[in-house]
Amino acid sequence: MGLIATIALITLGISFMILVTFFGRLPALRRTPIAWLHKLIWVYLPNGVYALDERLTGGRATNSCSRFANYMMYDRHPTILIFFILLLTISESLYLPTAWPLLSPTHKFLGTIAIVCPYIFLYLSVTTDPGTITPQNHVSEMARYPYDFSLYHPGSTCRTCNLLKPARSKHCSVCKKCIAKMDHHCIFINSCVGANNQHYFVLLLVTTAILTLYGGILGLDILSTKILRRWPNWALLPWNANDGQGMDVKRWLMIWAWGMQEAVSLGAVTLLALLTSPLVWGLLGYHIWLIYSGTTTNESMKWSDWQAEMDDGYAFKRRIDGGRRKKNLRIEPAWTRWPVEAEQILVRTESGRPPGRELDETGTEGGLVGEGEWEPVWRLRDVENLYDIGFWDNLVDVFWPGYMYRDPVSLEPRGRGRGRKGRRR
Repeated sequence: MGLIATIALITLGISFMILVTFFGRLPALRRTPIAWLHKLIWVYLPNGVYALDERLTGGRATNSCSRFANYMMYDRHPTILIFFILLLTISESLYLPTAWPLLSPTHKFLGTIAIVCPYIFLYLSVTTDPGTITPQNHVSEMARYPYDFSLYHPGSTCRTCNLLKPARSKHCSVCKKCIAKMDHHCIFINSCVGANNQHYFVLLLVTTAILTLYGGILGLDILSTKILRRWPNWALLPWNANDGQGMDVKRWLMIWAWGMQEAVSLGAVTLLALLTSPLVWGLLGYHIWLIYSGTTTNESMKWSDWQAEMDDGYAFKRRIDGGRRKKNLRIEPAWTRWPVEAEQILVRTESGRPPGRELDETGTEGGLVGEGEWEPVWRLRDVENLYDIGFWDNLVDVFWPGYMYRDPVSLEPRGRGRGRKGRRR
């Protein structure tokens, strides 16, 4: 019992800290206990320690710890990548010597695929350029997506790279470069997830999720078989033991402890796989939802900020005639591969009044495109997401980053992506 409890507590603790640390700031978790714990661990407690250290050492200790933490969390280094690789390799080296001789040929074949695939997609995620924007490829990157006049407006320049920012791009402060269709910087691959490697990252999540679940279930089956040879009346669930009559939980756990001690390495890795699998599947589910919504991690945070503006009554929109609007070719591409153009402009005002009224007072247009009256916006569902063209076409955009949705001569949609959905985030 002590062995099981120790392994379970350590595994749960590590998994929970990873969840809170890396996903506590996600908009989907913003109003949950996980977000509160993230603030407690990374904001409130450090502030309290810093205040105490200011009195004791003048802040020298916390400054040193802060520099180390910033390096670990916000600088580019392979520490977490190496940890991830070691976690996979050590777990498999502990698991396979006991499990492999007991596997059927089918499970050996499937197991080999499940083990190898995460390494392949990890390698591809790490080594593939995520979509670095340079002066040499800037023109083609500008033509990747049109500006939606909601999250991305033409004319914005990266102050570090001194280049016009293409739509959906973002400068990564860790990699020190602008990335096309920036999703997020992932410390597990020591690189950004962007337009050119997002598909490899998603496949890494898929294969890792399958590996943890498959390995956990397989290990559970092997351990159950060992236990049943000694205690035929035992069952995987205590209420199914003794031919459905049930078994005392204490005795059931003691039998489990015996099974774990008979194969400590196999049992420990099985428990690790079963406890971490929900975390990996949850992250995979989140990224599938992002693809379904036609957005990225970076954009989901931007939309969350827009929702706050809408709640305060500071957001307004009006119509854009994408077919007749004359583009400013100094700051916009003349053509993009995307099958649709922006049909609205979304802005915020400081006063909470429509932009038109503010402009009348100054006598200027302010450079805002569009036509018609400004309408207040209260919900994200009332705003179009230009980059959401249907789940299957969103998948094409992820797994075929250079797919041409329309011909550059005719400017008419071709093949996939002919329509637009009405669904919003």
